[in-house]
Amino acid sequence: MLTYKAPLRDIKFLINDVFDYQTHYKSLDNGENADPETVDMILQGMADFAENVIAPLYQSGGEEGCHFEDGVVTTPKGFKEAYDQFVEGGWQGISYPEEFGGMNLPTSINLIKSEMIGTANWSWSMYPGLSTGCINTLLQYGTDEQKALYLPKLVEGSWAGTMCLTEPQCGTDLGQVKSKAIPQDDGTYKISGTKIFISSGEHDLTDNIVHIVLARLPNAPEGTRGISLFIVPKFTPNAEGEAGERNAVVCGSIEHKMGISASSTCVLNFDGAVGYLIGEPHKGLKAMFTFMNTARIGTGIQGLAHTELSFQNALPYAKERRSMRTLSGTKDPEKVADAIIHHADVRRMLLTQKAFAEGGRSMIYHSARYADKMAQGIVNGDDEEFEKWDDKLGFYTPILKGFLTELGIEAAKHGQQVYGGHGYIKEWGMEMIARDARIATMYEGTTGVQALDLLGRKVILQSKGKIIRDYTSSIMKWCGEYALDKEMRKFVWALTKLCAEWNTLTVRLMLMARKDREIISAASEDFLMYSGYVMMGYHWARMAAVAYEKLENGGTEAPEFYKAKIQTAEFYFDKLLPRTSGHAEAMVAPSESMTSMEIDHFAFLD
Repeated sequence: MLTYKAPLRDIKFLINDVFDYQTHYKSLDNGENADPETVDMILQGMADFAENVIAPLYQSGGEEGCHFEDGVVTTPKGFKEAYDQFVEGGWQGISYPEEFGGMNLPTSINLIKSEMIGTANWSWSMYPGLSTGCINTLLQYGTDEQKALYLPKLVEGSWAGTMCLTEPQCGTDLGQVKSKAIPQDDGTYKISGTKIFISSGEHDLTDNIVHIVLARLPNAPEGTRGISLFIVPKFTPNAEGEAGERNAVVCGSIEHKMGISASSTCVLNFDGAVGYLIGEPHKGLKAMFTFMNTARIGTGIQGLAHTELSFQNALPYAKERRSMRTLSGTKDPEKVADAIIHHADVRRMLLTQKAFAEGGRSMIYHSARYADKMAQGIVNGDDEEFEKWDDKLGFYTPILKGFLTELGIEAAKHGQQVYGGHGYIKEWGMEMIARDARIATMYEGTTGVQALDLLGRKVILQSKGKIIRDYTSSIMKWCGEYALDKEMRKFVWALTKLCAEWNTLTVRLMLMARKDREIISAASEDFLMYSGYVMMGYHWARMAAVAYEKLENGGTEAPEFYKAKIQTAEFYFDKLLPRTSGHAEAMVAPSESMTSMEIDHFAFLD
């Protein structure tokens, strides 16, 4: 059976020693609430909930799945009881204003909470997770009346939220949305259409579900310029603010999926359902991206979550499982064979998982500080502050989502490999992690979509390479501080070389794109993965620098903890960072090898 233990020592190392969250919190309006004692109490409480309440439901929930009958979805055994505990503990409202019943703590603490519950039980965590984007959208774009009506229940967790974008004919290309919104005399709208792949679209965990829906008004402009955003509750609120009459939105079916079976993925049919406009007409896509960016950071956390869970369960198995003797000689002479953890290849897989998990955590926790600033702009109604930090976070979002979820799949594969044949057997749980991890690279924009967003939109179109120049400049400035440090030299020299190459590759692609537009699409995934590996390398170098300093001057952890950090950084630079070379060479290869073949020549089967 799979088990989970919250990596609190690593979490505290990052928030206290690497990123100094306490100093960061002093720059936030709500930072004074996040004193060390409060943060520690929340981390301990959430760890206990994740480890002891929802982690034991992960495998059983996945095996049972959701039940669907006559439009009603019932979640697996134990899910409702666990959710009630979650609500009772006030966990949904950690990072939301007190006026709506929240604790008014920084968003970064909520992201750490999301990591814990997501690693313990991703399917379960999706139910409260979807509400986060709904709340953020209402906070930024809702009227005072809408906020007062919906936010207290959503922040409490007694109501849940969804995001309804995808339709049978369109997913990424939202310009094809066909759902209609017809204005009514009372200021409401009648929403009609079908939405598919709606996570948490129907379930039995809450009294109400608040759907955030994209639809078109009559005579709306074509494409993305004609899309509006609406609140469509499952039950329309009554005068007392409670769930009232059933709205005309019905779950037509749930999907039977490769993984995350305990998360309901629904087809929702809107048949003249009562809806309420959010924000301005025809400006719904901008508002929806508030939701999407939240979801994409959350999906990046999924990459980390599956990496961590696979590693935590592969490690003890590798210590116990015995097979053969190591090439360097017998390690456990009193046993019939050596534990497989002594074999270099098994260590390669375990260290890859460890490097990906701890490196990915550092990347997310770094960007979480930007999310804190962005959330502050939303709460204060300060569009300028919001947009400033949204732009900064925008560079990280496709990398966190695209890169870390791809690594999650690789890490899950390594976990199965460590188990050997047992990794393919359901009772051990490793195959479930592999199946569940797979979706992360697809929903909220596939890896290819994230790659196009990074290279095509943010690097070339919006910034003409400046975003890479600025980011690499910050890395180079940091490297300069350690240029003469004999311990750190191996890290900073490698990073310095890669920063120069990163800029050169960006310029080459921009020049190539003048003659060959397809090069952007052809190169984008290699560019994304290259960017991810360099970014993670920078984070590992930073963690190594802190570890060296703590070894010299003393820290809160045992010396072995810091030595392991340095050794993992060395492994990353020796064995994983060289993957950049292949991506660098591939991204500047001409696009013709992808585009020249006639469509009818892809296969000759007749």
